[in-house]
Amino acid sequence: MKSELVKPTHLERKAVVYVRQSTPHQVVSNQESLRLQYALRQRARELGWHDADIDVIDVDLGLSAASAAKRNGFKELVGRVGLREIGLILSIDVTRLARNCSDWYPLLDICGLRGCLIADRDGVYDPGSANGRLLLGLKGTISELELHTIRSRLTAGLLAKAERGELALMLPVGLVRDPSGVVVKDPDLAVQQRLELVFETFLKFRTVAKVMRVLNDRGLALPRCDRHGELRWARATVSAVAAILKNPAYAGAFVYGRTRLRATACEGGSPAKVARPIDEWRIVVKDRYPPYIDWLTYEKIRDVVRDNRAEYMRIKTRGAPRNGELLLHGIAWCGRCGHKMYVRYKGGGEYVCNHLRSHTGLPACQHIRASRVDAAVADAFLTALAPAEIDALSRARRAQQQVEKSLRSSAERELERKRYAAALAERQFNRVDPDNRLVASELERRWEAALSEVRAAEEALARQASAEPITQMVLGKTLNSKVVALSGRLPQIWTDDATTDAHRKALLRCLVEKVVLDRGKHDVALVRIIWRGGAITELEVKMKVNSIANLTRGEEMRARLLDLAKTGMPDDEIAAILSQEGHRSPNCAYKVLPITVQRIRLSAGIKIAKQRSRWTHQATSLSATQLAARLHIPVNWIYVQIRQKRLLIDRQPTGAYLFSNAPSVINAVRDLRNHTISHLDLRISQPHQKGYQHA
Repeated sequence: MKSELVKPTHLERKAVVYVRQSTPHQVVSNQESLRLQYALRQRARELGWHDADIDVIDVDLGLSAASAAKRNGFKELVGRVGLREIGLILSIDVTRLARNCSDWYPLLDICGLRGCLIADRDGVYDPGSANGRLLLGLKGTISELELHTIRSRLTAGLLAKAERGELALMLPVGLVRDPSGVVVKDPDLAVQQRLELVFETFLKFRTVAKVMRVLNDRGLALPRCDRHGELRWARATVSAVAAILKNPAYAGAFVYGRTRLRATACEGGSPAKVARPIDEWRIVVKDRYPPYIDWLTYEKIRDVVRDNRAEYMRIKTRGAPRNGELLLHGIAWCGRCGHKMYVRYKGGGEYVCNHLRSHTGLPACQHIRASRVDAAVADAFLTALAPAEIDALSRARRAQQQVEKSLRSSAERELERKRYAAALAERQFNRVDPDNRLVASELERRWEAALSEVRAAEEALARQASAEPITQMVLGKTLNSKVVALSGRLPQIWTDDATTDAHRKALLRCLVEKVVLDRGKHDVALVRIIWRGGAITELEVKMKVNSIANLTRGEEMRARLLDLAKTGMPDDEIAAILSQEGHRSPNCAYKVLPITVQRIRLSAGIKIAKQRSRWTHQATSLSATQLAARLHIPVNWIYVQIRQKRLLIDRQPTGAYLFSNAPSVINAVRDLRNHTISHLDLRISQPHQKGYQHA
């Protein structure tokens, strides 16, 4: 059927039939619509075009018309219209071309500019005329509204089902649907136990990376789902462990709307999924799935994972405890500007607030030497923990035993699974025709590989069993007596070389939320400890300074010192009196040193005829020099043994080392010199030790 809108100028160009269906399912199931669209070639012939001048663009089959981003056929169509190659565009309906006005109106503009007609099953339209543009504009608006209506209906039904927790979302590994559609735990006990082990291990070690290392060190793989939904076992990775810990389905909750789409920076890129905060999840239905953990434990795990991210400025988290001498790394805050303080090890450990300098160019707020602040906070922590020390040690022991038991059970399940895989490979090999060597050789190789994995799992389980302490068999009163024996030993455990810096920081964070620091004036730093639960402890820490003038009571101490020196009193007695009155030396926190008294006295021109030696001691003790002379050895050798901690001895307040003038001590030092023993402990705080350990 001819149309008066078709002119010879149109017939000189091509007629293009645009074919599209929205989804791959429609392409397969709705063949009638596809046949009608291809039949538009006959409509082009009726309008006057020859077969050679009719093209079909069908590369957009299975793509939605909601956007032109990925529709190469539509882009080709627009480009050819702009080059004046097309005189007529045919589509069974304008909705085939675009369901988005932002794509539809530019097409109308370029068609009107280049004199290209648009036709559908209702008629032929000229986008260059007012009436044609009006009709096409209405059709485009209606098609966009129709898409919105379809989406609204589908979304409303989907959300109604999601609010009941009945929407069939993809389940994580460890949860499956039975034939009736009810979600149950995976019947494979190895999968269940491995997932429970992940949660138990994280609650003990509190970092995702540590859980990954524990699993890999024990040779325990994680259950994962491949792209076809089949179960497979793979080596643990940080992302795999984090995905398990963050999935609310393991807490028994159905959650819809955990992510949102965010446009990518590159043009034409597909939107990326971004995780929403837990308080922005759209639908949460608890107790919908069989849980591996309860919801409170899940929230605790998410908080710990979030807190382990060291993003000081954006989300102000503390970061995971790491090795490093500075105890307050991640929990130190500036008492002046309220921002996080960084740690700096260059030139000595200190806490630095340089937020203002980094963001505004202003000078840094403050920097505080860390050693005395850390010591004060650690002392307050140990004092606060002392009443609950026995209970804390007992619970830590029970938690350690539970994790070790779970790890051993998982290793046994892993061995059982690999033995089954080896038996299955053996059965497959036995069923094959021996003459079919191409198949038999491959099955034989798989059988040998499975047997190798079984041997490796058996060796790992044997090593784990041999490393377990035998004392785990002792229960009841014996175990309780051992826990009670640890009472009062927490400070010793805290300072022990086997306790790493990361362990100390993790222990501190169990009770301390954050510590606010203010350098203050003169020689005092103000420390405010904010405990978990809201309690606050304020401390004044005396800091090292460079001179007497920088001390808060420096002038008072100087005047008092000179008055005592004028009476002829020895320096050590003056130092003792000033220490009792609360004074201190610039580089000492709690007392006045005799050398400080001597310097101030000499600077004032006061001389005393005779001073008593600060090395004076009773006849029952020997100095290092006297002990070396008694044993006929170099005195420097004694100090070397002390520095290398092969000889342990308490240091006197004067700074000297004094040894008991007893034959047992002298003989023990002689044995250490002769390499008969490897270590010697002469500390007063170790009365239960016999004095030395044999090499």
